[in-house]
Amino acid sequence: MALRSVRLWLWGAVAALGLTAITAAILLRQPEQDGFGKGVYSLIDQNGKPVDQTMFVGHPSALFFGFTHCPEVCPTTMAEMASWFATLGDDGKALQAYFVSIDPERDTPQILGDYVSWVSDRITGITGTPEEIAKIAKTWGIYYQRVPLDDGGYTMDHTASVFLLDAKGDFQGTIAYREDQATAVAKLRNLLAKS
Repeated sequence: MALRSVRLWLWGAVAALGLTAITAAILLRQPEQDGFGKGVYSLIDQNGKPVDQTMFVGHPSALFFGFTHCPEVCPTTMAEMASWFATLGDDGKALQAYFVSIDPERDTPQILGDYVSWVSDRITGITGTPEEIAKIAKTWGIYYQRVPLDDGGYTMDHTASVFLLDAKGDFQGTIAYREDQATAVAKLRNLLAKS
């Protein structure tokens, strides 16, 4: 009788451990990435032309979220982007880039156009209503937040990575803020080869 009780107890313990392992696996599972970058939104480009999620289809793209009053991250990334385009030369002619403002209150189409035009004619400034900006930001998992300044103005905290998309508009990777130039260009060459 005692042996039977021990066996039942062991089977119960094994079952409990199995259930715990299954529960842990479910809780620790990584989020699905199938829908990453897939969303619906209605924005406008620097020329006031309506654009939506289809703007990324038909060519490889580099996508960056920022704002024109940014003191460091955005101008640094724009300068790096100009260097990437210069290094790629004609090999990168299919690559398009998009600068999406997370500060639509100040970043009008004209201001965005002036801001991106010094970098390259292949960079398009994108803005829209706060609601539509929130939609595209959510689609790409972008963090951004308004931060008040002592002088009564404000700045914006935001994600600093450049997203890489293939010609179907599918996410292919990122270039980190201040990533080594050679590594960044190699990633772009790889993206161009796939598209």
